[in-house]
Amino acid sequence: MTLSPVASMSRRRLLVPVLIVLTLCVGRAGFAPAPAMAVDHQYVVVVDAGHQGKANLKREPIGPGSRLKKPAVAGGTSGVVTHNAESLINLRVALRLRTQLQARGVKVIMIRTSQKANVANSRRALIANAANADLLIRLHCDAAGSKNRGVLTLIPGRNKWTGPILAQSALAGSAVHKAVVATTGAKNRGIRRRTDMSGFNWSNVPCVIVEMGVMTNRADDRLLASPGYQNKLATGMSNGVMNYLSTR
Repeated sequence: MTLSPVASMSRRRLLVPVLIVLTLCVGRAGFAPAPAMAVDHQYVVVVDAGHQGKANLKREPIGPGSRLKKPAVAGGTSGVVTHNAESLINLRVALRLRTQLQARGVKVIMIRTSQKANVANSRRALIANAANADLLIRLHCDAAGSKNRGVLTLIPGRNKWTGPILAQSALAGSAVHKAVVATTGAKNRGIRRRTDMSGFNWSNVPCVIVEMGVMTNRADDRLLASPGYQNKLATGMSNGVMNYLSTR
């Protein structure tokens, strides 16, 4: 039977509310949830807990083809009050940072998850290169006398290896440094460029080092040992990393 134009229009008017109700019911029942939006890129961040339980003093080139060499992994410093090893504090904060970044949908690759690792600084950068990471963030603590304290961020300086990553590393360093200082309330020791860091010189991806505090300062050493402060550091770095990634 052929419906008149008026009847056809009336039928459509009746169907529209019915379809809306059916759609709402199906969605609420969970049978046909709306498809998730496709993500065209999952950010990849490599988190490097600086140093390790035991130093590796075997010397390696500070950059590809360099005649100048440094220890593959130096021993790091220790707390003047707590006597905690820097490598341990770095690892504890790195694990917290991993949790926070993963909660934000970032794919995190850890250079190490225990004190028993043995990974040369050049190898740490090569792992980030192989992952085509959006950022390599390296966690350290400083030894800078008893009066200095606060957060210092290091970024690559210009040399024959670092040119391609200078601009993005500077953006990342600025974003992370600002967020860490804001979240922790730590003294701002600024951002400095370094040309002698193997982890920078071997890297093909943007990279930064966060010196999270000064372990030779009594107040900073106590703070760095505190789980609450470690969480603040991780939160600040996570915020800064996400701020940086949003610009890529």
